[in-house]
This record gives sequence, C-alpha cells and structure tokens, in this order.
Amino acid sequence: MTFLRTEGRRFVDESGATVRLRGVAVGGWLNMENFITGYSGNESLMRATVRAVLGEERYELFFDRLLSAFFADADAELLAGAGLNCVRIPVNYHHFEDDRAPFVFKEDGFRHLDRAVEACARHGVYSVIDLHALPGGQNHHWHSDNPTHRAAFWEHPHFQDRVVAMWEHIADHYKDNPWVAGYNPINEPADESREVVGPFYRRLVEAIRKVDDRHILFLDGNTYSTEFDVFAEPWENTVYVCHDYAAPGLGRGGDYPGVTDGRHYDRAALEAKYADRTAYCRRTGTPVWVGEFGPIYTGDERVDAMRRRLLDDQLDIYRRDGAGWSIWMYKDLGRQGVVMVRPDSAYLTRFGDFVAKKNRLGADQWGSDGRGVAEVTEPFQELIAREVPGFDPYPWGRFDWVRTLILNIAVAQPLAYEYAELFRGLGDDDLIALADSFALANCDVRTPLLDQLRTG
Repeated sequence: MTFLRTEGRRFVDESGATVRLRGVAVGGWLNMENFITGYSGNESLMRATVRAVLGEERYELFFDRLLSAFFADADAELLAGAGLNCVRIPVNYHHFEDDRAPFVFKEDGFRHLDRAVEACARHGVYSVIDLHALPGGQNHHWHSDNPTHRAAFWEHPHFQDRVVAMWEHIADHYKDNPWVAGYNPINEPADESREVVGPFYRRLVEAIRKVDDRHILFLDGNTYSTEFDVFAEPWENTVYVCHDYAAPGLGRGGDYPGVTDGRHYDRAALEAKYADRTAYCRRTGTPVWVGEFGPIYTGDERVDAMRRRLLDDQLDIYRRDGAGWSIWMYKDLGRQGVVMVRPDSAYLTRFGDFVAKKNRLGADQWGSDGRGVAEVTEPFQELIAREVPGFDPYPWGRFDWVRTLILNIAVAQPLAYEYAELFRGLGDDDLIALADSFALANCDVRTPLLDQLRTG
C-alpha cells in the first residue's frame, strides 16, 4: 500500500495511477448529531444529561457499546462491496481532550477511530480524518457541538492553540499510515470577520507539515465550505473542499425541477452552483473533492423520487468533471442515511415517540422546514422582519437566526433532559439492546441510494 497524493487536478497513488475518491461520511458516530441518533440539542448536553441518569459506569457501558456497534468491519465491507473507496470520519474534539484538562490528550482517544481506519483498510477503503467539532465551536450550529448561536472558536486564541496541538497529536499518530488518505482539519469553518480563518489555516498547515509531510490536507472553505477567498496560492498536496447541498433536497425543498424559496432549480442551476463552489480549484489546478452533499428523504415517494433525480444529476456532474466526493451520510434513523435503524428495533421502540415529538416541534434543524409550531415561530419571524427590516445576520440570514434560537436552542435543549429520562430504569441488557440497534445486522439498507452511489 502506498500513500495518496495530489498531482494537478488528480489524486494519485505512488505509481502515478489516478484514484478517484468516492465514499460516505460516517456522521453521528464519533461526532454525534441529534437527527442521526435521535437525541435533542448538542452532543455534550446530551451526554451530560444521560450520564446524570445512568451514572458513570452504565453511561460508559452504553456509549462504548453504541460506538462499537455503529461502525464495524461489516460496515466497511458493505461500502467496499458497493465500489466505494473512501470513508470520511467526523470526530468531536472531546475524544482527544476534555475542556477541564486542555492540552492533556486521552490515552484511549484513538481507540474507536483506529478500529474504523483498520476495518476500512482491510477492505481496501481509505479514511479521511475530519475534526468536525472544535473547542468553542468553529461554526454556529449543533453539528460542531455548539450549544449557542456563536462561533466562539474564532474569538479566543486559547481554542485555536488547542486545535493546533490536537492536530500535531493526530498527525503524529497517523503519519505512517498510508490507508489514511489525509486530514480534514476544520469542518465547515464560519469566521464572520473573515480575518482569522486564513491566518489560522496558515499556522495549522505549517504545524501539521512539521509532523507529517506526506498526507493530503483537505481544507474546507470559509462559511460552511462555500467561500475560498481566504486562500491565496495553494499549498502543496492540498485539496480545497467544497460542500454542495442543493436547496430542493433540504428541509424546505420544493419540487425538482421546480421552485424552492422563490428560485427555480434544475440541472443547469446545480451545474452553475457547482462551478461557483469549485472555481478556486479550477483556477489553481487542484483536485475537486465534494466533502458533503446529498438530499434528505421524506417517506413520501413522490418527493423522494425527485430527490433521487436530484442526486443522479449531482453525481453525473461530478463524474463528468472527474471530481471525488463523500456523501452525507452513512447511517441514521431514516432521514438521510445509506443504512437505517429498523422501526421495530429496541432503540426506536423506546425512543420513537420522542423522535416524533421532536420532529413535530422542529427541534432538529436538519430536515426541518424551520417552522415547528407555526403559531409560535411565525409571529416572532414576522416581528423581527417588521421591526428590524435590515437584519441579515451571518451566516444564513434572519430566518435561520430566529429558528436556531427558538427551535434548535430554546426548544431543543429542554428536550435533551426528556431524552435522558427515557434511560431511567433500564438494565444493562436493555442498554446493550438499544446500542446494538445500530449494528448493521439490525439495520436496513436504502438499496436505491446505495445503487446510485455504486454507479456514481
């Protein structure tokens, strides 16, 4: 096995043969997300509330079993059998250090990550290590384990110092492993000032390269991997990663082709957006790798058929351009994953009503139309629009700002305690059965989606 590297617009192995990286992100695993495993709010809050109910020993029993079941050798085998050759592994910084002990790295921090890298390697699949949640929150939303609506990472050098040290630690651990394709150091940075992210990337690249000069760096653009003017000339052996979600495939999506949020979307619109997001790569002659994309499914066959058509168009655009990609995401409760926990599983038998309540209230942002209980949210949206008509906050404007505060914080965070209470009174065997619901043998495969990826 040899290390991958970049050569012009291609990924190549050490013989110079082209390797087009195509795969999935194992979201919701080492960086847990509410819509993926069914809790409410952000991961740190969820873990704290569940620990308070279960106690330390049984908390560790459940979460270690969940992490062991969620991604194992059988999952890597399934992906390799579909012709995919890359797994992006999102990781929360809490696996490496605690906020109460910064710069002190946990002895077992790599245990599950190593296991996944080794399982993928056994089946000829590369891994990309993605630091998805950074201290302080590098963006404004739940997926960076952010309990607020502010990206404090960019405001505090302490957080930045910790991430530099963390990546030196990670790079030293994997520097001799050729099955790791590379490092994705910051998922979806969102520096509103646009003054910190560029210099910090320079500092971070230099620090990693002093430890490891062989692995590819996968650098996300600013503002959720959509803006690339923070980069000057490209660094060697570096990929500038775009994320390419299409509005018709998201929570407020309309028909495709058709109108979403007042704009018409068809294949031409997708091509134009892709061209804009990848303009830096074409100008600099560097590879294109779409680090995240993919529609959300609804259970309504008319809608889902349009979502599959949208995905076909995106995959064809990428294929024609020779672009690599990593779709979001591999496994969840049925909203988006290639693999889905079964409705009659122990987990959904226990938590299904809670998940339904959460969806009714709009507590999760991903997949929601952002309205929740409309008689509560719409008057507030109208109030802000009327009283502060010029308010257009970073990153996504007034509507997202209001719904984040009302639904995804003020509603979602109290629900985290209700989720935790559902663990009360469960025995060890019950906890193991809940966790094992996420094992591949106990899940269903979304076969049409896997077939699309196979040919993509």
